[in-house]
Amino acid sequence: MNKIYNIHTIWIAMLLLTLSTYAMGKLGFSGTGAMLFLILTALVKSTFIIRDFMELKGVSFLWRAIMYGWLWTVCIAIAITYIISQV
Repeated sequence: MNKIYNIHTIWIAMLLLTLSTYAMGKLGFSGTGAMLFLILTALVKSTFIIRDFMELKGVSFLWRAIMYGWLWTVCIAIAITYIISQV
């Protein structure tokens, strides 16, 4: 495994992503761009959790497909719901 890519680096990246979303809320960002950034942040953090913390990077394709399929389904449903509410 790469020395730079370890569990501590992932944790710091997730912490920075969390702080960025907190800052967006405090600064009052809103709109479709902010929603897309938040969804993208959630996707990245969830991918870290699924792959590294749940240790699913070495399991069968079925388990990874279930987890990532669920993740994408939820994020797409949130994005569609937001976009529909703006019309």
